[in-house]
Amino acid sequence: MVASNKDRICALLKSIETGDPGPISVVNEARYIQHNPQTHEGSEGLAALFKRLSDTSPCVNIVRAFEDGDFVFAHTEYDFSRRNIGFEVFRFEDGQAVEHWDNIQKRLGPNDSGRSMVDGPTESRDIENTEKNRTLVRSFVENALIAGDPDQIGAFVNTTAFVEHSPGFSDELTALRAALSDIEAINYQHLHRVLAEGDFVLTVCEGERAGKHSSFYDLFRVSVGKITEHWDTVETIAPRSEWKNDNGKF
Repeated sequence: MVASNKDRICALLKSIETGDPGPISVVNEARYIQHNPQTHEGSEGLAALFKRLSDTSPCVNIVRAFEDGDFVFAHTEYDFSRRNIGFEVFRFEDGQAVEHWDNIQKRLGPNDSGRSMVDGPTESRDIENTEKNRTLVRSFVENALIAGDPDQIGAFVNTTAFVEHSPGFSDELTALRAALSDIEAINYQHLHRVLAEGDFVLTVCEGERAGKHSSFYDLFRVSVGKITEHWDTVETIAPRSEWKNDNGKF
């Protein structure tokens, strides 16, 4: 049985822990475009890099992973020198991964509702409504988050059964409403990508948090036409003078 792109990416990420060079064949290193500004491009082969990382006894846990056409997106836990939570996005061409984006944040929490950044459902459902769910989440991001309009929340979110995993917010949505009313606290400015599989939808946005240029990755779970659960990572984007490649964060 031929492995799915999702399974191949999960094996690739796990090889950071094991140092196994086999899964790296999923990547076309000659065409690979790296969008993590803190990673050199082409200076070290992935096999050598992963072997070096594995010698530090890292722990890699792929919490949930999904496919959307040529894209695979995964929600991950990393324990290297510190515990991090991340989202990884890979684009495929001709059966190999040729482009990569990520968003990494230090693990925080639990939040005020007692939830961690990664717990909750891991398998997608409602596959037949993927496009409907993608459209709903896109509209929420554009009309509530980017427009900064907390009055739009009720139109898209199940406010009576909402489950929040973000470390700075809670199920009650009070802090989110306050943050959307204060662009100095959080300011979504541009939606770059919407990826979906069934009831799970990932959005990639650019903006500012506390006045710093930031990348927002938000994972939503949709149920019966409303957003019912949310996870995220927020990463401050380093100044361009500190970038180690020229491909850009997005």
